[in-house]
Amino acid sequence: MEPLWKLLYLLEPSSVTLIATAIVVSYASATRALNYGKEMERNRDMSEASITLDRSQALMIPIMSSCSLLFMFYMFSSVSQILTGFTAVASASALYFCLSPYPAHIKSQFGLSDPYVSRCCSKSFTRIQGLLLTLCISLVVAWLVTGNWILNNLLGISLCIAFVSHVRLPNIKICAMLLACLFVYDIFWVFFSERFFGANVMVSVATQQASNPVHTVANSLSLPGLQLITKKLELPVKIVFPRNMLGRAVPGNNVSDYMMLGLGDMAIPSMLLALVLCFDHRKTATILDEQSSKGFKYFRYALSGYAIGLVTALVAGILTRSPQPALLYLVPCTLGPVIVLSWMNKELWELWEGTDTTNQNEKIHITEV
Repeated sequence: MEPLWKLLYLLEPSSVTLIATAIVVSYASATRALNYGKEMERNRDMSEASITLDRSQALMIPIMSSCSLLFMFYMFSSVSQILTGFTAVASASALYFCLSPYPAHIKSQFGLSDPYVSRCCSKSFTRIQGLLLTLCISLVVAWLVTGNWILNNLLGISLCIAFVSHVRLPNIKICAMLLACLFVYDIFWVFFSERFFGANVMVSVATQQASNPVHTVANSLSLPGLQLITKKLELPVKIVFPRNMLGRAVPGNNVSDYMMLGLGDMAIPSMLLALVLCFDHRKTATILDEQSSKGFKYFRYALSGYAIGLVTALVAGILTRSPQPALLYLVPCTLGPVIVLSWMNKELWELWEGTDTTNQNEKIHITEV
């Protein structure tokens, strides 16, 4: 156990930035999921509808995650370039998804014309959409060339927001089941995997760097500027912040040079946040009483719990000087307040079983008309 004065490390720029970024990303993920759902319902476009997990799918997530973790532990070096290519494509798509509402908003605000210029994959593309897609691809290429940690974080955040928007939970029952399984999953792979596999599997996979396929191709073709292309890449499956953010030195490749947080530690709690935010929105939109004017009560408590759980995880990591399973702290701090508060408000059963989404959407649509 470290002395308590070392908790001052929480005031380092890297720690403060990591905490603030994780909270903002969780908030943005939940709100984007809500807005995306309203867009799909308003446009009646089910071609890109989100996936709502059922019980069997929720139970399969920890199992498949464990299999993927072991595969990456033993085979990462063999498949890292393929993973990098797949991640680059997914990141460009996710970044486009996250940025696409802003040009549409600006276009509607200023009445700008945006004619269709081409069709791709049975969909029409406007000029602004084409420029936005070009920007997203350019940012991914810049990440592939430089491996810059800021670009890495940008792509990771985009993947998190896109995942939460497209993969949803129907009710607190499925949510609690998923979080409980991932709670055990995180604890096992961080605390106990070394006893079975000779190394901390979670930490080993999280800190491995992938081979850069761009460097490999450039090297095989003897292209100029090879020295400017990074050989190794941090995949955007986590956000990282150099400890010397205010210093002049460039951070090295040592793990201790960075503060990091896995995307799962943002995406999984954000699925709960998205669920309660949608519930709060439905209650506010359909129940015309004084209590509905209080706004997003469950969402506020869940987001506050997320902040408390994240700080607690960092405190535990500093005092024990060992990696901590963040979900050990995040699950009780986010799910607990929602269950207790809904029980006190006599809404636990409604949250637990959920509501019929189709009927609810029809009611909202009728109310708007």
